[in-house]
Amino acid sequence: MKRILSLALVLVLILTAFAGCANNSTDDPGQPVVTPSPSNTDTTTTEPPAAEQVYNTIYSGELTTLNYLITASENEFAIASNLVDSLIDYDQYGVAQPALAESWTVSDDKTVWTFKIRPGVKWYTFAGEEYAEVTAQDWVDAMAYILNPDNSSATAQIAYGVLKNAEAFYNAEIEDFAEVGVKAIDTYTLEYTLERPTPYFLSMLNYVTFFPVNGQFLADSEHRFGTHNSTLLYNGAYILEVYEPQSRRILVKNQNYWDASKIYIEKINYRYNKEASAVAQELYLRGEVSDLTISSAMLDEWMNDPAKKELVRPGRPSFYTFFFTLNFNPNYSAEYGPENWKVAVNNLNFRKSLFHGLNRTAAMLTHEPFNPQNRMLNTITPFNFVGASTGDFTELPALEKFTNTESFNADLANDFKAKAMAELEGKVTFPVQVVLPYNSGSSANADRAQVIEQQLETLLGKDYIDVVILPYPPTGYLNETRRAGNYSLQEVNWGPDYADPQTYTDPFNRGGNYNFPEYTTELDANGLNKFDVYESMIEAARAEVLDNELRYNLFAEAEGYMIENAWVIPFSTGGGGYVSSKINPFEGPFSPFGVAGSRWKGQKIMDQPMSTELYYELREEWEQNRELALKNAKEY
Repeated sequence: MKRILSLALVLVLILTAFAGCANNSTDDPGQPVVTPSPSNTDTTTTEPPAAEQVYNTIYSGELTTLNYLITASENEFAIASNLVDSLIDYDQYGVAQPALAESWTVSDDKTVWTFKIRPGVKWYTFAGEEYAEVTAQDWVDAMAYILNPDNSSATAQIAYGVLKNAEAFYNAEIEDFAEVGVKAIDTYTLEYTLERPTPYFLSMLNYVTFFPVNGQFLADSEHRFGTHNSTLLYNGAYILEVYEPQSRRILVKNQNYWDASKIYIEKINYRYNKEASAVAQELYLRGEVSDLTISSAMLDEWMNDPAKKELVRPGRPSFYTFFFTLNFNPNYSAEYGPENWKVAVNNLNFRKSLFHGLNRTAAMLTHEPFNPQNRMLNTITPFNFVGASTGDFTELPALEKFTNTESFNADLANDFKAKAMAELEGKVTFPVQVVLPYNSGSSANADRAQVIEQQLETLLGKDYIDVVILPYPPTGYLNETRRAGNYSLQEVNWGPDYADPQTYTDPFNRGGNYNFPEYTTELDANGLNKFDVYESMIEAARAEVLDNELRYNLFAEAEGYMIENAWVIPFSTGGGGYVSSKINPFEGPFSPFGVAGSRWKGQKIMDQPMSTELYYELREEWEQNRELALKNAKEY
């Protein structure tokens, strides 16, 4: 196995070999009640494991809210998923399971879904005191809150994209919430009515948008809801016993949890340390934290130490995708020329020079120095997320050429540079400043920003661009950068919220804050605004709800259009890398979408860290069991 490349060596490679050519390659309620049963391949055991079931970790990025009804941040909904349960959950193989809904039915026309709520489940305060029973009305009250624009829920569009009259209510076109497609038929019967058949609706119920809330508690809390652990109620596996921002937070097992026999880890201790990435290894080796993400800076040492090497395993890949966005509505300091950037970014050749000029492998070496290609991704929707009868979504005709071709190509980049300079002469001032912020909570982030700066400037020339890298602290990073439009080019990520390719288009909706494409002034050959064209493609794809094959192809065409126009530069999948951990990654809930994968349910702390050999052995077993579980699973 080749040794890790130091940052200096990466830079040398960039300044020399990478300056050359790239290598191209590649609802009728009378219908019988469906009562799901757990997967018959579920191997979860209730025998208590030997190791102490206390998990310790450190963090540097603080939560900005505990209000799960408004957040779309993974850092925040990952905590919420362990405090509040959803209607359904997913088992360790990704099969939908009953949770707070014991059963459900769907009408023949697939627009009315009726859920029977599990009786006897209670809401508890942070002190573990019983507050009220969980009832169907809790989901109605939650949705009323989400669809109130005054509450600024970041996930409201997910709900009003499917529920009858939800968008009209949100936009104040109707005033009576009773007209929205969510109703409590009785104490334990919840009914959702959709605008149209939605093939992936069940999977959406695993996301925070469809979490419950106790309406009385919410009303009493007013604006204080979710500002502290005492202003939340809990019906999930854990209770947030202690919440001291920038100090610590402690999750303890909810002993009254309805499914408590499947909760093995008794306590989860989070300790704040603004230098978490720098001190994590030392704390791990001293036994003060339970697992360690092995950064590229320390990987060589671990791999070459026979004892430490046995403690290392691959990180489990995720369905999060990482990509670079080019911002059409820059909102940063005048010293960096936001108006200048705005003109340049509306030039297709300028964008394509960056698209083909970014050496993604060089950037990935700062995170995955041994097998960078294992993480690389040429599309926004990842491979294996959904498939059509003709193959994987990413291999549909509109995406195939991107999937199988490396975007980095030095010759193409310089060709596009020449065209852009000619077209932009007298319109922009060169070099164009490219503001590239990064999260300083990780040394790999800092290294990657430096690599990108030097690689792009070396290839395209400092007469053309000036990449300005700006560090921001982990806490509030997204609020300060992407959400504020405070960037030109930024590495961002997105995870799926439901089982449909539409989910990967959500970041680019009008009014979003990923790259603000609705601000583009660029016209196509027919004189049409390019974002209007893209938006019409998305609307056509969303409207196709009966033929999944056609639906998927339409979404593939829209994604292909966005990539072809270089609004984004696909980069990598999430997860991966290397870790040392006593957690078995194949025991917890599995789902590419929603919050199931963030839950600690079913997981145990082992006696020793898992080795790479054991990881691959368990992964093979898991893959075989998953195939069988999916084959035996009921469709709803």
